[in-house]
Amino acid sequence: MKRIEKILRDCDALLEGHFVLTSGRHAAFYMQCARVLQNPELTEEIVGDYLCDEGELDLDNIQMVVAPAVGGIVLGYELARQLGVKSIFCERENGKMTLRRGFEIPAGTKVLVAEDVVTTGGSVREVMEVVRASGGEVVAVALLVDRSGGTVDFGVKTVAAYQTTIESYEPDNCPLCEEGELPAIKPGSRGQR
Repeated sequence: MKRIEKILRDCDALLEGHFVLTSGRHAAFYMQCARVLQNPELTEEIVGDYLCDEGELDLDNIQMVVAPAVGGIVLGYELARQLGVKSIFCERENGKMTLRRGFEIPAGTKVLVAEDVVTTGGSVREVMEVVRASGGEVVAVALLVDRSGGTVDFGVKTVAAYQTTIESYEPDNCPLCEEGELPAIKPGSRGQR
């Protein structure tokens, strides 16, 4: 964990301020995992040393990796590369997570869902629904960062390279909003850059 935390800090992936998360909740910290995933060597190290080699995943039971766009694509691809399986991704169409670009999940396929960072796990759950609706079986979830401190439950084996608890607030009950010193910004793929 200390190595991962050092990587996150060295890459400026851990931001401090007043943020609106993908879930709509507010937080004083934001994990910009793309700052880490832009580096192929670090991504390879994290996946190999912290997700694949920890012995927590049944690697022989994974036939495909599926990730939500945009955040999970790079992590999902590197997981699939190291596992020797296909990597595909889901994306939103009219606000609903779906498979596009001719991607298919054959019935009975054992799937690992990959995501860069979770707070509430909403995007992961949406991808899991797409996998199941396609006839696939979600066997595990792999995360770069679990912001929930391990409280998020997907009902399958879940591994995270880095786990932390970063408090988040409903917008109506946000102490950062009450202070009024910093405007809430929405970094990442669905907001400001």
